[in-house]
Amino acid sequence: MKCLSVCQPFAELIVQGKKTVELRKWNTKFRGEFLVHAAKNILLEDCNRMNLPPKSMITGAIIGKVSLVDVKKYNSEKELFADRKKHHAETDYIKNRYGFILEKPKQLKVPIPYNGQLNFFEFKPEVLTTDEIKTDLFDEEHRYMWINHH
Repeated sequence: MKCLSVCQPFAELIVQGKKTVELRKWNTKFRGEFLVHAAKNILLEDCNRMNLPPKSMITGAIIGKVSLVDVKKYNSEKELFADRKKHHAETDYIKNRYGFILEKPKQLKVPIPYNGQLNFFEFKPEVLTTDEIKTDLFDEEHRYMWINHH
């Protein structure tokens, strides 16, 4: 499954459904569901600006999933500014001209420690180092299915 690394606090905002546009310098033809990886970097200025405690942020792990339904190209700084409540970023137009439109976020109950990469990358669960993580994930999904469907 595809995965995208996003710096905190923005990764958390995506999986909570509060950030519905992810800004990027580059465009993509990819559409569909992908995993959200919380990068090891925490953007402290953004945490402070949004009154989010950096110490509560999970980093270096997959924390959820979301669907990329479209990409919006910003043709002006005015357009980018108009969507600020969707992307929550204070950025300049030169850096981020593409907005990935996101829907259907879901936060994982058990974060998966994993190394991030640039751009979209393939998540390979077979490289997880401990069986304990795999067992926790299986148990979590089984409990979720049992409780919510019976």
